Amino acid sequence: MAKIYYDKDADLAVLTGKTIAIIGYGIQGRGQALCLRDSGCSVVVSEMEGTLNYQKAKDDGFEPIAADLAARAGDIIQILTQDHVQAKVYKDSIRPNLKKGKALCFSHGFNIRFKQIKPPKSVDVFMVAPKGPGALVRRMYEEGKGVPSLLAVFQDATGQAKELALAYAKAIGATRAGLIETTFEEETETDLFGEQTVLCGGVSELIKAGFDTLINAGYQPEIAYFEVLHELKLITDLIQEYGISGMRRRVSDTACYGDLTRGPMIITEKTRKTMEKILKDIKSGKFGREWIKENEEGRPNFDKLIKEGDDHQIEKVGKDLRDMMPWMKAEK
Repeated sequence: MAKIYYDKDADLAVLTGKTIAIIGYGIQGRGQALCLRDSGCSVVVSEMEGTLNYQKAKDDGFEPIAADLAARAGDIIQILTQDHVQAKVYKDSIRPNLKKGKALCFSHGFNIRFKQIKPPKSVDVFMVAPKGPGALVRRMYEEGKGVPSLLAVFQDATGQAKELALAYAKAIGATRAGLIETTFEEETETDLFGEQTVLCGGVSELIKAGFDTLINAGYQPEIAYFEVLHELKLITDLIQEYGISGMRRRVSDTACYGDLTRGPMIITEKTRKTMEKILKDIKSGKFGREWIKENEEGRPNFDKLIKEGDDHQIEKVGKDLRDMMPWMKAEK
């Protein structure tokens, strides 16, 4: 069983006198920066001038600065830019300003796991990864709650890396909910696997396959959209709140029986073998190298596949139907 830490296990005093530099004021950067500041931490923010996130940081009361200046000022440097730009930001702006005893913090382990960032042995390297978007981290913090998060220590140069990580997690509210201990390797590999086989890749292909099957059989695209995409949220909300077994007890018996008997016809032994192959490619670094190369070459395959997805019939039908749903417009 995993080790789980709570508020009582963390001491905010560990952060006294230290400056935390947040590199990247996106959704996660904003959520963490605001929580850290409200917990009494000294926070500096780095964001590119002229961007919407730069203005958002100013509106939130920060004075955003360049990444190299933030890295120079920070005792703990949290890198929250997108995965594919982290290595360049690190090389150009952070590495030249890393002094002995500083700490690097991550919320995803990709660049450490695949050696795109190779920190000097003289600095601490740890991860605090909320299992939710930054907006949720912020909202839960403001409500006196927290989002369950992951903790990992990759490098303990000072002998205090874990204490720093626990204090950082407490400062963003994570230890209120529970902080699960893991490794950079486990977090990265399971995260990529989940995205590729279930959460993004698996779900999106399953939806399109279901839609295409109904369309090819002569059903109206609007009806197909509702049955294979729109109603998915109803099911995932039930699963998230009650688990799979709880969902089955909250849908009709007809739906439950169809789930139990037809689900294994979709996710076959061949599908499971393919999942094992995908996991193997992640663990070996094959996927990581492929994604790094794709970015280095200007994303030709990425852009082509995005365009193909945008052109699928389900996207046009979905846009028209969502225009009929005022509650979605209100949420936007």
